[in-house]
Amino acid sequence: MGHIRQDEGQRKQEHLLVIHPFEKPTAWFEHLHRKYPDLKITWYQPPFEDRPWMDPDEVSVELFRDATILLTRNPLPPLPKYAPKLDLIQFTFAGISHIKSAPILTETSIPVTDSRGIVSPQIAEWVVMTALTHAHHYDMLKSWQLQNHWAADSRGVKQLFNVHDKPQQRVGILGYGSIGRQVGRAFSGLGAQVLAFTAHPKDTPESRKDNGFIVRGTGDPDGIIPSVWFSGTDKESLHHFLGQDLDHLVITLPYTKLTVGLIGEKELKILSKRNAFISNISHGQIVHEAALIKALKAFADSDTPDHNPFDPQPSSSCITEDSGFDLCNLTLDEQKAIRRASQRPGIRGAALDHTSPEPPCRDSPLWSAPNVFVSPHVAGLCNRYLERTYEILEINLDRRQKGLPYLNLVNREKGY
Repeated sequence: MGHIRQDEGQRKQEHLLVIHPFEKPTAWFEHLHRKYPDLKITWYQPPFEDRPWMDPDEVSVELFRDATILLTRNPLPPLPKYAPKLDLIQFTFAGISHIKSAPILTETSIPVTDSRGIVSPQIAEWVVMTALTHAHHYDMLKSWQLQNHWAADSRGVKQLFNVHDKPQQRVGILGYGSIGRQVGRAFSGLGAQVLAFTAHPKDTPESRKDNGFIVRGTGDPDGIIPSVWFSGTDKESLHHFLGQDLDHLVITLPYTKLTVGLIGEKELKILSKRNAFISNISHGQIVHEAALIKALKAFADSDTPDHNPFDPQPSSSCITEDSGFDLCNLTLDEQKAIRRASQRPGIRGAALDHTSPEPPCRDSPLWSAPNVFVSPHVAGLCNRYLERTYEILEINLDRRQKGLPYLNLVNREKGY
């Protein structure tokens, strides 16, 4: 295809600078050279940190001097003057809130794109995985296996009759972007009712479409999965959404000044009416951690005989020879007691891929809470992360050549 674009009637040498701490994508570079023979590519690999998103900020300014296109995880030219030819920046992550004050972003109008959409499948799988392992008492079942027990105790087996499966559950997705759409698709497939909340109204079919990068076969491109849409940037709108008898709240909001501390004690109290399960794959500061711990503890501490959904204990005729439990033999009162389990105080459980701070303090209750799953900010990692990042950049190289708008263009003001 030759040069990527024309500049004032003359061909301009395009120079792609790629900076990230992973293995050099030799095959992809060879592919780009076949497609764009005149494209110059420079590769720089900074040291690989324990957490790959913490790339060092200090990179020789000489690297940037002739670059016209920059693909980077974090490193940027310290000032615009060090990158006079730069006119496209693509980040290998979604959103730029944490670096939007960089001079190259505040003092220029260079188009900025990100990689939103590439992590939607794996994060949605993490959300489903952690929700189902909690609902199906995975830890208890695994402990039985490790003890060589088929069914360790009748009380444990009874707990399995209080499994909250997904059909007819109401799953609220706070932030219906690329990740939220794939989460909605996954839970819809499990029979749940999906409710979506966005900052701005999505009143028309066109406004509900996803115009960003979508991994093939995933997401909700036309926005047809939610049964109800909610919107707003005020607490009243948020509380109206949270008050829709949600069984599960999934937080996929961008991290901005408007979302910090958005879910606090009042919001958790609303969610406690259904003992909702909470999944946070957004940012730790969006949820008030102390309030969340308090709500989680309230539910865990209420697991007493008085709140046991199988109290009074079923007759011995309900216990089978292999220690199984026959629900058909439960009395009507016992069956009603199962349904009353959701009347316990607090939040049923939570799955957190983000905390504040990261990692949590050594003495944080999150480490040992029986109804919490914490992972170290890794839900978005998978073996195809970079492959999809390169796919977005190649799409934008093609659009650049044709004079079309870039895919995943970032709004500097919003930070995403």
